[in-house]
Amino acid sequence: MNIDTTTRTRTRRPLRLAAVGAAVASGVLLLAGPASAHVSVQPGTAEKGGYSTVSIKVPNEKDNASTVKLELALDPKHPLVSVMPQAVPGWDVKVEKTKLDKPVQMHGKTIDEAVSKVVWTGGKIEPGQFQQFPLSVGQLPTDTDELVFKALQTYSDDDVVRWIDPSKPGGEEPEHPAPVLKLVDKADAKNGKEAKAQAAASDAEGDGSSGGSDTTARTLGIVGIVVGAAGIAFGVFAGRRRPTA
Repeated sequence: MNIDTTTRTRTRRPLRLAAVGAAVASGVLLLAGPASAHVSVQPGTAEKGGYSTVSIKVPNEKDNASTVKLELALDPKHPLVSVMPQAVPGWDVKVEKTKLDKPVQMHGKTIDEAVSKVVWTGGKIEPGQFQQFPLSVGQLPTDTDELVFKALQTYSDDDVVRWIDPSKPGGEEPEHPAPVLKLVDKADAKNGKEAKAQAAASDAEGDGSSGGSDTTARTLGIVGIVVGAAGIAFGVFAGRRRPTA
């Protein structure tokens, strides 16, 4: 093997190592990176015909502006006669009601109006943070499998993000999906609670805390980034060296 061939071989090897290191780092970042955050309902399910406490989870998706207003429109096809917001420090809340086309009976009383919109203002959700807005809602309908809450998120730069796009089962998620509360029968709700309790007990037995998997993921992410960076640095350094005859 002549000197030129040896030089090319020695140069290619570190460059390959650098490429592999970069690929490893990129793959770890993709696996460890958080999914796109949306305005959502937490928890995502509730029992049909009952009362439930849910929270509207609002993340700030901007780096240079704060969320300063949230408008939540309730489904007019399935009116809720009881919607009570929990006080959120730093935020003012306003509940708007509209007349029902058909009055309903509840607890021996005739109800002719229902909450149509809830608006939070006066506070701030800074970049990199989220806020939860709790609501006690009921009586949940029994003739549908979901309640759709359309939300408008206003930022301090006057940008308004409209979380109103419908989600189609089995289809691609829209860019700004509307928050959805899934409604299940009583038996299904009981089974779901039991499954969650069993999963929580299993996690506790496994590592004594629910944060074990998150910690492992972060550790693997950091290791992958370090390995990738080291590979790139080694490749660049070795590629610049020239072997002597």
